[in-house]
Amino acid sequence: MRRWNGWGDLSVNAELPAKGREILKELIGDGIPREDIPLERILEGMPASNMPSNPIVSEDRRIRLDHAHGQSMPDWIGLRCGSLNKFPDGVAFPSAVEELDDLLYFAEKNGIVVVPYGGGTSVTGHLTIPDTPRPVLSLSLRRLNRLTEIDPASLLATFEAGVLGPELEARLRVKGFTLGHFPQSFEYSSLGGWIMTRSSGQQSLYYGKIENLFAGGRLHTPKGIMNLPPFPASAAGPDLRHLVLGAEGRLGVLSKAIVRISPLPERDDVYGYFFPLWESGVEAVRELAVSRLPLSMIRLSNPLETFTSLALSGHESKTNLLAGYLNLRGAREKEACMCLVGFIGSDRLVTAARKEVKAILKRFNAVYVGKVMGEAWKKNRFRMPYLRNSLWESGYAVDTFETALTWGKVLPAVKSIEERTRGALADYDEKIHIFTHLSHLYATGSSIYTTLVFRTPKTAEEMLRRWQILKKAASLAVVAAGGTISHHHGVGFDHKEYMDAEKGPVGMSIVKNTFDHIDPDRRMNPDKLI
Repeated sequence: MRRWNGWGDLSVNAELPAKGREILKELIGDGIPREDIPLERILEGMPASNMPSNPIVSEDRRIRLDHAHGQSMPDWIGLRCGSLNKFPDGVAFPSAVEELDDLLYFAEKNGIVVVPYGGGTSVTGHLTIPDTPRPVLSLSLRRLNRLTEIDPASLLATFEAGVLGPELEARLRVKGFTLGHFPQSFEYSSLGGWIMTRSSGQQSLYYGKIENLFAGGRLHTPKGIMNLPPFPASAAGPDLRHLVLGAEGRLGVLSKAIVRISPLPERDDVYGYFFPLWESGVEAVRELAVSRLPLSMIRLSNPLETFTSLALSGHESKTNLLAGYLNLRGAREKEACMCLVGFIGSDRLVTAARKEVKAILKRFNAVYVGKVMGEAWKKNRFRMPYLRNSLWESGYAVDTFETALTWGKVLPAVKSIEERTRGALADYDEKIHIFTHLSHLYATGSSIYTTLVFRTPKTAEEMLRRWQILKKAASLAVVAAGGTISHHHGVGFDHKEYMDAEKGPVGMSIVKNTFDHIDPDRRMNPDKLI
């Protein structure tokens, strides 16, 4: 059973190690745990539904609450502090495309706003209920989760868009294939959600982002059905698939997605390395990225993230031994940078690639620490978000933001983003613990993924105000550095004010006019992107 006011399954916990607690206390002060608002109080305070009667639309208060939010910081504040005040009037779970069409007709006939719902994992406000006097229908695709066709010769598979990550992979793997798309939200996010937010998986260096995997599908728009054939290539004007990618529900509801799949690899290994300095580590991974070697991932943590990750691992004796070994090899504590490199393919190909990587990294004095660290990361990679629960319960809030830039901008951008965000709450005499890693690398540049931890204040209003200050400082720093406002989280509600800087006036008018043409009544997930 999923937590109603946090991340993940109720039976899964990630305890905050004593060492991690000590470090946070030293860096930003003691957390002050607060008591969460009970579920019953939120349910009692919910307004009555304004939804016209429909036999397949539920007006149950708990179901409406569960579909009123994602996992953004405002969502968490609203749930934990009881300040969430906007809810859908009803929730529908179509189990067939015909039911989906009936619901969209029902919504059109009654002037109902539709918010498509996949897995509920958005961290940028994609599921924020619009402020409107019209009834709001949350349209869950959870029951549209079937694998309907697989074409082994063309390496294509067709799924209904509500399928969650584990379901999708299980159905492909039994046939010897994989999509290879593993975002950190993999366990709970949906294929349709990945497409609508231009998601990226942890092994995108090999498999590609979702735009590389999305081959076609069917979109149900207010103007009618839009079919997108899975052409391997086409010169027939703009590719409309890229209009759908990242549309965040503004154009309609995706019911079917055709995706490019791959045979299961013979080897899929992750190895650990440490660099003595951040700058040399960045240059080393840049060389790996342009080498075109068969690598599934490269992830480089800066010194503070390395230090924090080891402290939060819960293996203090082992990390102390590791720190001693690294110091002997010239990678001193608080300067060393942890790097994970994934190798994928046949045994012969992986063996050859490892030799090439070794030769490249040797020039940068990388310290090889073997496969144990990589195996530990693979085992726990979907459990890291659970730390958000335990940190909150210890009086700390955690948020993340990400961008992507060309290589010449990466180092100054990391420095600027961290410095500007770290000092954002100086007027409150509050310190911020902030750290970064490069998570998705390209020949032309890299994404930057930054995590910040700050103490939770006493009230929901103050909590939201401080988060808004931090979010603005980080976003303005990203824009000033020349980065995109989102590499893989999407825009939603939280990032939309920074779209103009990225798209420009002509680009924004194209996007806006497209939305206005398809959805002139602004009924499809309004207030997102624009």
